[in-house]
Amino acid sequence: MKKLVVLGIVMTIAGLAMAQPQKKTFTARVKTRPAPTPPPIKKENTDGVLPRAARGGNPFQMLNPKAPPQYGRAEDSVVLDPDTGKWKGIKLFTINF
Repeated sequence: MKKLVVLGIVMTIAGLAMAQPQKKTFTARVKTRPAPTPPPIKKENTDGVLPRAARGGNPFQMLNPKAPPQYGRAEDSVVLDPDTGKWKGIKLFTINF
């Protein structure tokens, strides 16, 4: 009986001595979500002289009466009196809803 216990202990010690430590190779799989993109801001949300000069490229073309149509019309930036039809002021910055 003693031989059996001693043989079991020796085999356990031999098994532990022969065992090699396992390398822990855990890799976490992280699912990355693409960043949510904000909705595009339309160019039509803002209007007036200042936004048009900022996005128009050449703001001096706004002063040119014979400017190409891509720079817009002067009537788009002027406040007109509904009764007389004459101009009352200049729209510097307007927000359209």
